[in-house]
Amino acid sequence: MYKFILMFFLGFAVVSCGTDTDAGEFVVGSDYLSVNNKVILIDTVTVEMSTINFDSLITSNKSRILIGNYDDPLFGRVKSSSYFQLASDSYSLISTSDTESANYVFDSISMILKYDNYYYGDTTRVQTFNIHRLIQKVKPNTDDDSFYNNSALSYNSESLGTISYKPRPLEKDSVNIKMDDAFGEALFLKFKKREITDFDSFAEYLKGLVIVPETINSSSVIGFNLTSKVRLYYSKYLGDDIDSYVKDFIIVDGAKQFNAISIDKTGTLIQNLPASSSRLSSLLTSNQGYIQSGTGLACRVDFPNMRQLKYISDKGAIVDAELILKPVNNTYSKVFPLSDSLQVYVADKLNRISSVLNDASGAALYAKLNKQSDEFNENVGYSLSVGNFLQKEMLKQSDSKSSLVFVLPNISNAVNRIVLGDQKHPNNKIQLKIYYLSY
Repeated sequence: MYKFILMFFLGFAVVSCGTDTDAGEFVVGSDYLSVNNKVILIDTVTVEMSTINFDSLITSNKSRILIGNYDDPLFGRVKSSSYFQLASDSYSLISTSDTESANYVFDSISMILKYDNYYYGDTTRVQTFNIHRLIQKVKPNTDDDSFYNNSALSYNSESLGTISYKPRPLEKDSVNIKMDDAFGEALFLKFKKREITDFDSFAEYLKGLVIVPETINSSSVIGFNLTSKVRLYYSKYLGDDIDSYVKDFIIVDGAKQFNAISIDKTGTLIQNLPASSSRLSSLLTSNQGYIQSGTGLACRVDFPNMRQLKYISDKGAIVDAELILKPVNNTYSKVFPLSDSLQVYVADKLNRISSVLNDASGAALYAKLNKQSDEFNENVGYSLSVGNFLQKEMLKQSDSKSSLVFVLPNISNAVNRIVLGDQKHPNNKIQLKIYYLSY
């Protein structure tokens, strides 16, 4: 359908950046606003939607300990465990005197997890964590400096500490997990006997820890910041006097902390999601596209017929275009809230990212959420200007086509998710409005 617009658009500019045909700078102005020129609204161009899955996401050095799991009726079971290496600002007890050190005794040891205000899922239900000792050094694979959402390290099956509690990430400062006394006393004696004197000897004895959520009763994923610590409590007895001390073990190197985030998609519409170089059409997933942080799920949007637009007239250009993506009704709530925006990347047919989507000035573009509510949520959607991108696609001489890939902004350190409707969805259709100038 072509809809003729009576008022022309002044001041639009289309800049073709790196297209196969250099269109230069196209400015709609007085030279083109003759009575023979017209701006056409095209709103029936085919838009294809699919879900893709990136092989892996870097989750080290992301400044968040992410722990928990929840069962999602649309995505499956999501789980995050967190691995980290510890260090101390000193590797001795308060005293350097052997005689005085004899008076020191172990009291207790605890893990103090400090909330960073991130949470996802139902925090009204009990969450259970277990702390385990690593038996493998926190060291990436050869020729790699990072850990990923699918990375894992071996750990002892015996729990060093457990807690069951209802998360209150916005009300409390921290969670205190009492750890095993035998573990704490053995660590304390290593310091008292000066068998640990520096970081190397400490890391050799205690390679690191992992916090693993139980999957039976948990229903949320909680974020903690990297100021979390293991605290060793000990005392000095001298006659009737008792002095109490603490020794803290902290996460010094963010590169040695990562979150292992997994998803079990069994029984869901996306359970047959193919390898990262392919895609799962929305026609096979109830006309829906899926996005989830942490697990690498992303929504891909293709415009297969864009090159045909250049045949509308001998001379013409796309002066603007708006893409509106609609979250599917009843897939979001207070428990699963919508993000304020979506990040947008340009990718090839094998889902290889080439760049972020930029405007004509080179600034990154985001799909922004319109939160205006109405009775049927018809106005809720993400709006994105794609005029420059589509102009480039229309002018290509080669057969190569680029796609847009949508992800959530916190893709590597969260588990937020969203479901979008495709062009054939009964209630929440993706919309594309192209403003084409024929001159």
